[in-house]
Amino acid sequence: MSRPRSPEEKIIPSLDEMIAVRKKFKEQGRTVVFTNGCFDLLHAGHIQTLAEARKKGDVLIVALNSDASVRGIKGDKRPIIPQEERCEVMASFECVDYVLVFDVPDPIPMLKRLMPDVLVKGGDWAHNQVVGREVVEAYGGLVLQIPPREGRSSTNIIEKVLSLSVRMK
Repeated sequence: MSRPRSPEEKIIPSLDEMIAVRKKFKEQGRTVVFTNGCFDLLHAGHIQTLAEARKKGDVLIVALNSDASVRGIKGDKRPIIPQEERCEVMASFECVDYVLVFDVPDPIPMLKRLMPDVLVKGGDWAHNQVVGREVVEAYGGLVLQIPPREGRSSTNIIEKVLSLSVRMK
């Protein structure tokens, strides 16, 4: 199975379809890497994490929190960028092979069914706090963390924009 070529081909509409794709890669002995997040306002820390995650295997799947899921995690003013646009942007990166959206607060149900070989998260999470770690390690998968880039976060970007807008009034 070859990797998709266009961003449109990379966006998978359902978990069941992603599981079918993952099964083919497993049959080929290819290492599937998984990461997830809101990816609302992309910054250099996100890009670094995605690029490093891709180096950990043959295929990188990125699961994006749905708009409703982001609101549940971050509050009513988020996301800034709607999920369809976040999917388009994420799928445009060469290092990303597949993108799908999930509508629950955490990826545990998805991880139980998808069973990626490697779960990657940014290093801003303590290893024992990586959501899904126990699931992935229980079936023999690997959990890796990419060290964070200091001061890089969507929240910091939003705070800076808001402080600048107050000063401009």
